[in-house]
Amino acid sequence: MRILLTGSAGFIGGHVAEALDAAGHDVVPLDLRTGVDVRSGPALDGLMGGVDAVVHQAAKVGLGVDVADLPDYASVNVYGTAELLAAMARHGVGRLVLASSMVVYGEGAYDCAAHGRTRPLPRAEEDLARGRFEPRCPQCGGPLTSATITEDAPADPRNAYATTKLAQEHLAANWARETGGAAVALRYHNVYGPRMPRDTPYSGVAAIFRSALEAGRAPRVFEDGGQRRDFVHVRDVARANLAALTGGEPGRLTAFNIASGEARTVGEMAAVLATCHGGPQPITTGEYRLGDVRHIVASPARAREALGFTAEVPFRTGMKEFAAAPGSVAMP
Repeated sequence: MRILLTGSAGFIGGHVAEALDAAGHDVVPLDLRTGVDVRSGPALDGLMGGVDAVVHQAAKVGLGVDVADLPDYASVNVYGTAELLAAMARHGVGRLVLASSMVVYGEGAYDCAAHGRTRPLPRAEEDLARGRFEPRCPQCGGPLTSATITEDAPADPRNAYATTKLAQEHLAANWARETGGAAVALRYHNVYGPRMPRDTPYSGVAAIFRSALEAGRAPRVFEDGGQRRDFVHVRDVARANLAALTGGEPGRLTAFNIASGEARTVGEMAAVLATCHGGPQPITTGEYRLGDVRHIVASPARAREALGFTAEVPFRTGMKEFAAAPGSVAMP
């Protein structure tokens, strides 16, 4: 297949490009780093000739620093996706693989002993300041038990990045309905691995911890370190993109969790990474950020059943490689 790959020079996009090339696909790269902007309709038109599918990785990533980031997130992630979909329609390209994110869920799934499956409200700053990090039942205020979240859970984006990723999914669904194309949204969980960006506030937590270790500093773990996440290796994510090229259904968007299926705490990840790097060991600070979610752990069952995708890189093997692998400096 001839595949237009946006974000081809990025952390995940670079690994996807390698996987596509190794599988024998003809990759047409598009990346701001190489002078092509996904927001440019004329530039897109110049690349769409003969394209069979688009794999859309280009995005402004991270949770953002403050409200001043909103225009950039909306411009790159929402407007850029709209331009891309319009160009696909003009050129009759009927298959899209979209890099989405687990952040569209907000908090993960929880169960209350009295009220069953429930969705907690955003955690109050008063609770966080007192070290009360676990969400509570919105009906009775009682304790909750974290559960795995499925793709059918309602969306609840809680920051600018999350809102724009959900908007991308909605736009892709619009495109699929109106053109009869097949759209697959891959909801990545916490991706890590070689060439992960560093030294930027938009980096993922694993990259921030590794940057600290490289500088001889102990990783600083927020809250009590008990936040549960699913860490998935970037090469597994690249494999998921390959599998998604033949997934989905005409006329609709189908979402898939791309995750390892194994819950790890942020504190555990920091400790394993520090050990693999040779120290120093992490410090748990009790600090917090408003808008952060407590637990988000996914069920990968749909991706396994519909795409034949299962993550293969073991957590400790991946972290050992990541601890020694060179990173990259993200674009400002």
